[in-house]
Amino acid sequence: MKIFLTGASGYIGGSVAHKLIQQGHQVYGLVRSPEKAELVAKSGVSPVLGSLDDTDRLVESAHNSDAVINTASSDHRPAVEALVKALAESGKTLIHTSGSSIVGDDARGESESPNIYADDSYFVPMPIREARVAIDQYVRIAGVNRGIRAMVICPTTVYGNGRGLQVDSDQIPKLTKKSKESGAGLYLGKGVNRWSNVYIDDLIDLYLLALEKAPSASFFFAENGEESYKRIAESISRKLGFGGKTASWPADEAIAEYGDWARFALGSNSRVRAVNARRLLGWNPSGPGILEAIEKNI
Repeated sequence: MKIFLTGASGYIGGSVAHKLIQQGHQVYGLVRSPEKAELVAKSGVSPVLGSLDDTDRLVESAHNSDAVINTASSDHRPAVEALVKALAESGKTLIHTSGSSIVGDDARGESESPNIYADDSYFVPMPIREARVAIDQYVRIAGVNRGIRAMVICPTTVYGNGRGLQVDSDQIPKLTKKSKESGAGLYLGKGVNRWSNVYIDDLIDLYLLALEKAPSASFFFAENGEESYKRIAESISRKLGFGGKTASWPADEAIAEYGDWARFALGSNSRVRAVNARRLLGWNPSGPGILEAIEKNI
């Protein structure tokens, strides 16, 4: 298949592109600079120079492809609308990437939430995530009434070494960097907040399964377990040679440094279960757990 992939130089997108190419697909990857274009070309991706704001480029690339996978942004609605419009009535596939902070709270590390969500559970998002949830719904509705096969994959904390240009994920590397500066594994507040998580290779497999056989309008959380940030901090500490030493990072300080990203990526609860992926697609994640992956750097 000819697949147009946004975010080709990113952590998730580059990893998905790597596996697609291994499977014999042609990947056309959206990148924002000539430098990135040159690098992704070396990995076998045919670069498409542009950004999510280049509507004409998105439409042209979608028209010329058999399927589209958006991994560049969960929150860029104009780009998603352009892709849906381009694919309308074609029967082609659109996979949009969301993120499980859509079910997050504002615990700031101080409490463990009892709320656990399956793929189609009802929830009320925090105001900062309402727009993302609306995009997810828009994609799924397009899979019903716009003549395309559209679906949403919603990763949790993704960990492990990326398979493309960007090796590092988001949450764990940033927390590791800050922990190294502090001489102890850090967590926000009491560190009892919990996030579901998924190994990068297992997430890649889910994209390929979805491309192959996912029902239109479906939604897939991607998780293979969950962990508290206190335990994650202990593993980061051991990895850094601090012997398991940990320390609380006051939420206000973390938010002052990293903005709302720290509030929701490090301080919230996001507990989900990937029921649809296992039941509908036969997804069988088998990668190492998050604590092992952190300590072994795999």
